[in-house]
Amino acid sequence: MSVSVLGVRHHGPGSARAVRRELERLRPDVILIEGPPEADALVTHAPGLEPPVALLAHVPGAPARAAFWPFAEFSPEWQAIRYGTSAGVPVRFCDLPAAHSLADAPPEADPGGPEPGTEPPGTAAPAGVTPGTAVPGGGAGPDGVAPGGPGAGAAVTGMRGDPIGALAGAAGYDDPERWWEDVVEHRGGDTPFEVIAEAMAAVREGYRPDEREARREAYMRKTLRAAIKQGFGRIAVVCGAWHVPALTGPLPSVTADNAVLRGLSKVKAELTWVPWTYGRLASWSGYGAGITSPGWYHHLFDTPDRPVERWLAAAAAVLRDEGLAVSSAHVIESVRLAGSLAALRGRPLAGLGEVTEAARAVLCEGDDLAVELIQRRMVVGDRLGHVSDGTPMVPLQRDLRDRQRRLKLRPEALDREIDLDLRKPLDLDRSHLLHRLRLLGVGWGTPVRARGKGTFRETWTLQWRPEHDLALIEHAALGTTVPSAAAQRAGDLAGAPSATLADLTSLVEQCLLADLPQALPGVLAALSAKAALDTDVTHLMAALPAMVRAHRYGDVRGTSADGLAVIVRSMLERICVGLPVAVTGLDDDAAADLLKHVDAVHSAVALLTDPPENTSPQRTAAPETAPSEETAAPEGAGPEETAAPEGAGPEERAASGAPPSGVARSEVVEEAGSAVSPRGRWMGTLRGISDRQDLHGLIEGRLTRILLDSGELDDAGDRMSRAMSRGQAPARAAAWVEGFLSGGGLLLVHDPRLLGLVDDWLTGLSGEQFVDVLPLLRRTFGGFAAPERRSIGERLRSAGRDDADREQDVDEHRAAAAVATVLSIIGGTDG
Repeated sequence: MSVSVLGVRHHGPGSARAVRRELERLRPDVILIEGPPEADALVTHAPGLEPPVALLAHVPGAPARAAFWPFAEFSPEWQAIRYGTSAGVPVRFCDLPAAHSLADAPPEADPGGPEPGTEPPGTAAPAGVTPGTAVPGGGAGPDGVAPGGPGAGAAVTGMRGDPIGALAGAAGYDDPERWWEDVVEHRGGDTPFEVIAEAMAAVREGYRPDEREARREAYMRKTLRAAIKQGFGRIAVVCGAWHVPALTGPLPSVTADNAVLRGLSKVKAELTWVPWTYGRLASWSGYGAGITSPGWYHHLFDTPDRPVERWLAAAAAVLRDEGLAVSSAHVIESVRLAGSLAALRGRPLAGLGEVTEAARAVLCEGDDLAVELIQRRMVVGDRLGHVSDGTPMVPLQRDLRDRQRRLKLRPEALDREIDLDLRKPLDLDRSHLLHRLRLLGVGWGTPVRARGKGTFRETWTLQWRPEHDLALIEHAALGTTVPSAAAQRAGDLAGAPSATLADLTSLVEQCLLADLPQALPGVLAALSAKAALDTDVTHLMAALPAMVRAHRYGDVRGTSADGLAVIVRSMLERICVGLPVAVTGLDDDAAADLLKHVDAVHSAVALLTDPPENTSPQRTAAPETAPSEETAAPEGAGPEETAAPEGAGPEERAASGAPPSGVARSEVVEEAGSAVSPRGRWMGTLRGISDRQDLHGLIEGRLTRILLDSGELDDAGDRMSRAMSRGQAPARAAAWVEGFLSGGGLLLVHDPRLLGLVDDWLTGLSGEQFVDVLPLLRRTFGGFAAPERRSIGERLRSAGRDDADREQDVDEHRAAAAVATVLSIIGGTDG
């Protein structure tokens, strides 16, 4: 019986080649790999997987308790798995079971800590750390490494520094990663495992592991003893180099290891394979047990012959694809420079640092943007793994995969922008799927503001990330298909006590975008109840635009929006009732905030269609006397709206279209029984407010402009004259001008009278008054487009020149006869 313990660096290309060669030489009867034993049954799926992939362990019903064990093509463990499956050798995992490690995780991830199954961002793991990750919320590395801890060999329980750092320092290196690459990764697969074991034994001398690490290593020894007991003669163990001394030499007794493992807490853990990305392997993405350059390591593993030359040639091709001029001479010189740098630094082979410096100096000619392009495309890479259809999945994952295949949307790690034409059935189905996934918290697609104005077009940016699989598993209990799960999720969100009016209106919009008619009635009922209870008019104004947009979706998507019209008109009625009170006593900031809501509501009202005439039996000619509060229908009421019963609660009043409790119908009805369009009701409200004398100048000016653009005013000039008269404070006049001109400066270009009024007001200000109002004026005119400012200046210059010309071109001799005639008509004397 022989046991060979191969200490490796996880995700190391040199270690991967060495493990493969050593296994082919040893021809073991069983292979033990550091990882959760629950994944033993998943090893058989490895031949159908395309790295990078990861083992995902999670606790059903508690998605925060999850961890990943990622593998790349150049991971030694992956090469051991591939050798075992191809040679028919049993492969088992020997680390602490996920059922125990996840039991120690908190129920919810620490918001301030790393993501589930991650390490602190920016901490590169030393050689020999496990591919499995720490539980959520932990600050230490997966092997109990505390970044920045004491030096190697310190006899402190549970604390150790970077063992590779200690060995590199002993060898005279200031960079542990560079030392490991020189002595292991760049040796062409000839890794001295015996020397690594001896070095790690020296580093661990006097070190006592903490409780978690002690349990992990005790379970490794337990698995090793079980393999020996089962009669395997040649056993190969592939683990992090740090654990080699714990598995060789004098081992603790069985009793001692059992005592360490006694009393472990346990949860039900489920494991599966999920796709992974090279971006997630890079340490800058937050996965501390990864590497900073997965693309470079993949290249080293795939290209053992002349890797530097081939790498720089590929970098030149990347730059050429972006339109940069890079010749073969550039590549030759960059290869020579990289080799010279490696020789000067005493390295056996140019590493990533040398080839990057050579590319920066020669290929990129010092351009940092070009270097960043190489870093993103090649050093990190955009590779996304793939799992086979036979891999265990929850029904929701499998349904999404089927839909991706049917809709021809392949998950990719690199950002990809797609344009959807909603008039085409395929693109419409794609849009529905992406919106449903967003409702489930799967942000595979991010909407991009469309460049065109057509409502039939959508633009998305797609990028698949490994955590999307975890989100699907988290929501697996909601349904077996994406539509059913999204509908259930919408219902849960609508019923949440913390849901605000804005949340519910956004949820209605999402339901229509995602085509979830089964979820819409419940969401609308919750929205109606919330709108009836909310007395803040600004909340209603903030919610109305989304509701109006949702009502319009049926015109483009063919989605039924029945029931929205009643709620929209009810909300608009409440806004019209409450707005006159809301505009009273506002300071500058409050007035500016309210105007944003006014503009949004005004744009939304323009999308509403007028109600059909004579469609409601309740709408009759208005009697001569005002109707009572109990019998009057609300102005603009729809066919379903009737008077709320006496004593009705907020929900019943909302459903019936009645105004909020405490508001008499006489306050919201201008012409009882007449069908008033939403636009007419809104414009009538604005017209009534604009005539008040207590308005803030900004609001009065903006309302005047809205009414003028809508054709509701014919005395805008007179209003401007009054607002800028000498009796008004200059600051209020400037605010009025700012509000009036906030819609753009073309009005001054095309209306000489208004331009003259503004010009006369400005020229009539004293020097001190002009300085006071200058900031407001600069903000107002600075918001105009450059052509508008240029046209206004030309108008003013032209007007001034015409006045001067008229004064200078008067011919008194030719005018004398006309003057005499006028004087004779009016009875004057001939002067």
